[in-house]
Amino acid sequence: MTTTDTGPISYPFNEATGLGLADAYERVRRTPGLVRVQLPYGEPAWLVTRYADARLVLGDRRFSRAEATRRDEPRQSPVSMANGMLAMDPPGHTRLRALVAKAFTAHRVERLRPDVRALAEDLLDALEESGPPADLVEEYALPIPVAVICRLLGVPEEDRPRFREWSDAALSTSSLTAEEFLAKREELRGYMAGLIARHREEPRDDLMSALIAARDGDLERLTEEELTDLCVGILVAGHETTATQIPNFVLTLLDHPRHLDRLREEPELIPAAVEELLRFVPLGAGSAFPRYATEDIEVGGTLVRAGEPVLVAVGAANRDALRFGEPGRLDFGRPANQHIGFGHGAHHCLGAPLARLELQEALRALILRFPGLHTAGDVEWKTQMIVRGPRTLPIGW
Repeated sequence: MTTTDTGPISYPFNEATGLGLADAYERVRRTPGLVRVQLPYGEPAWLVTRYADARLVLGDRRFSRAEATRRDEPRQSPVSMANGMLAMDPPGHTRLRALVAKAFTAHRVERLRPDVRALAEDLLDALEESGPPADLVEEYALPIPVAVICRLLGVPEEDRPRFREWSDAALSTSSLTAEEFLAKREELRGYMAGLIARHREEPRDDLMSALIAARDGDLERLTEEELTDLCVGILVAGHETTATQIPNFVLTLLDHPRHLDRLREEPELIPAAVEELLRFVPLGAGSAFPRYATEDIEVGGTLVRAGEPVLVAVGAANRDALRFGEPGRLDFGRPANQHIGFGHGAHHCLGAPLARLELQEALRALILRFPGLHTAGDVEWKTQMIVRGPRTLPIGW
């Protein structure tokens, strides 16, 4: 076991313009122990790149997310994003999560499938009517998860376009100043507080009204601030990553035409394909949301001291050859594909069942409708954000 504390290396490794996994991850993964990295802001951290180590850090309660609120956490943006459920530990985190989890069970989510499928088909009808080229992001990938999560929360349809700007700000790394970031966050909180007030006056059959009932029915369970931040978190997390992964998956499939052809011939493989794409595509440019050791813990042969932060490189862990055979190969028949694309442990993505459904239906409708699907122009990539993916993706068919 090593306690080496050499100078940290600059991080993140991945390029924002593309979906490749940086070669540096493989070099780090082959290095004994963990390495120290330095993000643009915050204190240095240990970096985890191996699958087994990632599961340990994400799943062991001796690692804390709440500690980030009391520290100068490693981050890519000037302002810390440590707030809401993402900055909580059990039992507080468990209390809030339990209030929302019932809305995202696999059974309840599956009941949404006909509506999501119809929405995807309607959007493709509109694309066909207007003709190519079309922007896959703005005209297809973004509207699907936005419509679904806004419907669950009861957000009026006319307000939905505003969330693109707010969501970009929430996940920005360096495109905004600290003052601009905080202003956008308060603007979104203010909007959400107003929407909560309207729901309180006129309860509806949606998730927000259910959360309000929980908050008003038992003050020990949910404060007003928690209610607001919970709705903000659900809204941002509930659409941005899915809206980004849809074009990411399309680009990956276009780079693997034989796999794409197989899905058209055997659409029943689409759920397995989504799982493999979640493993194969590294969504982030780097790693975010560090865990702090609450006591001395050995991780991957390195002694992580109490109070030290650890970052988990999910994309690298999902390409660990010790866990996945031929990890750099796309394989829709991969057995026991227990990727950590949705995280692991207490903070495992609450909306994973919904994201899976949306990704499955978005890919199914698109690839079956357009057998001649292709890119029809230059991709404009998101930059200065936590997630990677096209901001615009021109397509033809």
